[in-house]
Amino acid sequence: MKAMLLAAGKGERMRPLTLHTPKPLLLVAGKPLLQWHLEALARSGIRQVVINHAWLGEQIEAHFADGAALGVEIQWSRETEPLETGGGIFQALPLLGDQPFVLVNGDIWTDFDFAGLQLPANKLAHLVLIDNPAHHPQGDFVMRQGAVRNPAAEQTGLTYSGIAVIHPALLAGQTPGRFALAPLLRAAADKGQLSGEYFAGCWIDVGTPERLQQAANAAERMTCSGR
Repeated sequence: MKAMLLAAGKGERMRPLTLHTPKPLLLVAGKPLLQWHLEALARSGIRQVVINHAWLGEQIEAHFADGAALGVEIQWSRETEPLETGGGIFQALPLLGDQPFVLVNGDIWTDFDFAGLQLPANKLAHLVLIDNPAHHPQGDFVMRQGAVRNPAAEQTGLTYSGIAVIHPALLAGQTPGRFALAPLLRAAADKGQLSGEYFAGCWIDVGTPERLQQAANAAERMTCSGR
């Protein structure tokens, strides 16, 4: 199975740290944030990785090159305009092929083990869900016996972690350009085509300088203290 790492965001909430350094290269306990994912994927046996980039992307590409130093094979999907999550994945599909692939948001820090990820038959996506962090109290989806659905009105769900297995068919009918992934996931949930699993380990959305420090503290101790 291949993997795609999403690394094209500008990291505007991280400024001034990201004015001259792309967010994926910000250090967490001495290593670039993106390197944590690459090493975890390699440990799990996933070695073919596609990475998209845009803002200061040449720095990311120069740093990781072909990935050989970390035991992976990297192909780069370069974006010249903002494509959002869905558009970025769609552009990269020729590199990913026609089989399910692991999808990981590049701006999270986690100790998740990718080795067990699978896409059940007749599903378009399998999501890793977590308890709601403080900055996202309502969550995204509800899950029952592995089936993922959109929450009913006023219903609190779980948060999508930014880790998933995606079948390329999820993006069938889309056209090149800028579009989000979330509406496609919600449409699939309505059709019963989403599955999921719950993860209780370390997970931090590295969206602010404060959470970058939180990730560094967690990485040094390899333990997390709440979200």
